[in-house]
Amino acid sequence: MAEGTVISTDGTSIAYTAWGAGDPIVIIDGATAYRATNPLNQETAELLADEFLVISYDRRGRGESSDTPPYVVEREFEDLEAIIEQVGQGRPATVLGWSSGANLALNAAQDGVPIARLALFEPNAAVNEARPPLPGDYVERLDAAIADGRPGDAVALFMTAAAMMPAEAVAEMRELDFWAGLEAVAPTIAYDARQVGDTLSGKPLRSELWKRIDIPVLVMHGIDTWPALAAGSRAIAAHLPTSTLAPVPGAEHSTTADVLAAALRTFIKEN
Repeated sequence: MAEGTVISTDGTSIAYTAWGAGDPIVIIDGATAYRATNPLNQETAELLADEFLVISYDRRGRGESSDTPPYVVEREFEDLEAIIEQVGQGRPATVLGWSSGANLALNAAQDGVPIARLALFEPNAAVNEARPPLPGDYVERLDAAIADGRPGDAVALFMTAAAMMPAEAVAEMRELDFWAGLEAVAPTIAYDARQVGDTLSGKPLRSELWKRIDIPVLVMHGIDTWPALAAGSRAIAAHLPTSTLAPVPGAEHSTTADVLAAALRTFIKEN
């Protein structure tokens, strides 16, 4: 295992951990998550390190990575490219994205970041009645909460509007110790909101969305996940002509390291 930082185009320091050697697999976390809060990434990496260089990094503004305002989505494409070039030595990279991190991976591939194949776990889409769309002013409300010094309100909005949790449950969560950690990364919730763009608008996916993606794509969702998340995965898989849809054992927006590592190993070997 090795740890270090890379410097992105705008000077932001991006912290990473890498395991193993070989062609790189780069893992992108979803909203609020980073290396210290998602042990599944390390567990998966350790299972794949016999054959691949597996890299997990803290997205800008989280964990041990720095941040450089103002935020635009392209800065995170540059962060990913820096990881691929500086840690992966420019070798053909498989990128695994969790949730809204999967949307980021798709957007980066569309923008031309050198990615050999994409593995997406429950990417975000709301295209029918399976889940309500995000409020039209979602990004603006997140930005306002952060600007006004109300990070807890930004987290609560994310939990209710994006994660679809009952307001009563979120109110109880605000009294727990881990809430402070969520508030610390609250500014980055608006980053993910911008990455999902209009895929959570409740409208059909635009025909031109991700139209330049011609690499193999694996779209996974837990067999027992929430119906809305499975529906979003199916919609994105149907939208991408080079994709394969793969329901996997798991529930509640995740799976286990052994299942995920096996799926990734097979996907890479077959593509």
